[in-house]
Amino acid sequence: MSTTRHLVNRRRRLDTVAAERATTPPRRPVPPGSSHDEPGGTPAAEDTTVDEAVTDGTDTGESEEPEKAESRRERPPRLRIRLPAVLCALTVFFGAFAAWAFSSAGSLRDEPARQNTALTDISRTSEVKGQISEAVGAVFSYNYASPGKSRRAVQSYLVGKAVQQHEDMLAQVRAQGQKQKLVLTTTVTDSGVELLDGDRARLLIFADQSNTRTGKSDETAYAAAMFAVDAVRRGGTWRISAVDTFTQ
Repeated sequence: MSTTRHLVNRRRRLDTVAAERATTPPRRPVPPGSSHDEPGGTPAAEDTTVDEAVTDGTDTGESEEPEKAESRRERPPRLRIRLPAVLCALTVFFGAFAAWAFSSAGSLRDEPARQNTALTDISRTSEVKGQISEAVGAVFSYNYASPGKSRRAVQSYLVGKAVQQHEDMLAQVRAQGQKQKLVLTTTVTDSGVELLDGDRARLLIFADQSNTRTGKSDETAYAAAMFAVDAVRRGGTWRISAVDTFTQ
């Protein structure tokens, strides 16, 4: 009887365990050493966050609306369309800027001030200063004893309207030269080149003048002069083409 009773009890226990296994879902195997193993060997509660997210439909890839997905797929083509437009606009802008810069540079080159080489061409500046200083001293000096020297200086150093200007400026000296025995001496003390452009130049002249009457008694008068001259280079020689005394 005891044996039969033990068999019946064992059978009941097996049926109860089978029924519990049938109603309880199988657990996922947990890798050894993972965070789900708690101390003491008791398995921790399974993290159902992933399963709930999947079953609840919270995955952004599955729940995203078709319109948003379609608009997101259309963005790259719009970017590809805008990039050539921006490049075209930049090309037009830089082209316009280059044209403006070229025209501005041309206008600067055409300005007289930009063509002035008085400060850059040292040898030519020194040449025109030396020759014009010599010319001024020769044409604005007069000696009653040798009037021919003054005429030769005019022919050698003056051209254009400077010839008539010189005639008018020294007319009184020549008229009274023989009678009063006049000796006019002009010495350039300083000069500066205002403009030097190829074979044209303009200079500012500072000079001292002495006027001596050698008649019965010697009388000498001194004066300082400042004037400007225009010069041209002909045949390798600088000549005075105009005289500006800064008077009307």
